[in-house]
Amino acid sequence: MTDISSTRSFADEALGFTIPARHVRGRLVRVGAALDDVLSAHRYPPVIEKLVAEALVLASLLGAMLKDEGGQLTLQAQTEHGVVSLLVADYKDGAVRGYAKFDADRLAELGEEPTLFGLFGKGFLAITFDQAVSGERYQGIVPLEGIGLGAAAEHYFAQSEQIPSIVHIAVRHDPGEGCVGAGMLLQHLPEGEVGRERLHVRHDHPDWEHVMILGRTLSDAELTDTTLPLSDIAWRLFHEEPEVRAYDPVAISKGCRCDPDHIRTVLGRFGEEERRDMADERGLIAVDCAFCSKIFDVGLDEFPSRV
Repeated sequence: MTDISSTRSFADEALGFTIPARHVRGRLVRVGAALDDVLSAHRYPPVIEKLVAEALVLASLLGAMLKDEGGQLTLQAQTEHGVVSLLVADYKDGAVRGYAKFDADRLAELGEEPTLFGLFGKGFLAITFDQAVSGERYQGIVPLEGIGLGAAAEHYFAQSEQIPSIVHIAVRHDPGEGCVGAGMLLQHLPEGEVGRERLHVRHDHPDWEHVMILGRTLSDAELTDTTLPLSDIAWRLFHEEPEVRAYDPVAISKGCRCDPDHIRTVLGRFGEEERRDMADERGLIAVDCAFCSKIFDVGLDEFPSRV
């Protein structure tokens, strides 16, 4: 661990910290260049750009909590009749990717700031943690309600984990500048001491009330200010606490995993006849990656023929 006052970070990083005396853990994330790298693969209208940016920030906030290398956090929102039919974002070892499918004509009818219900209708958000070491998978599903994905995540922790939480997400895209997304997660953890009521069932606990009040003072401008280190935000909010511990920051980057070797491996699992059906008249199978919008051409002659 490092002292919070000496941890310097401006963008494309996640900073975890704890407040031992309050039984609180927190995480701050800001993505700039990494976010632009992901968004540059698509020409999203502003409303969808903001939605995808929020999803990538939330994936970073939750994914950076994974302890073991190789673990993955996946967010997926899918509806049959919503303007946005699919939203996906995931995090693995500091790398994020995401995309959205939507009806452009229906989106134009919603205005500049549609609600989650306006975008998805009666939709649900699935949050999946895949543990690399144990191989375990845990998934929680919550309704897409509230003013943004942060509200849906708060509902997830309250419903599935019974952990009081604050999830604050902000996105800024000034004219002529890149897109910046940032977020803060605060959680009140159980003491777990024998004979005492567990904190996760006491949302009115004075320690949590105190931290919640301070956490709610954080503004969108502070979160998305790339000249303000994340460590300074934590210090501003909680400098009166007797101790705030910060962990080493985690770098965030764009991380689409659609490499040609992996694509050949996947296609190799199909039979020869199935691959021929996939190929065009040139004998090429075109594989379109939805995350990065790249098309990979794989020739039938790249697979061994079975006699």
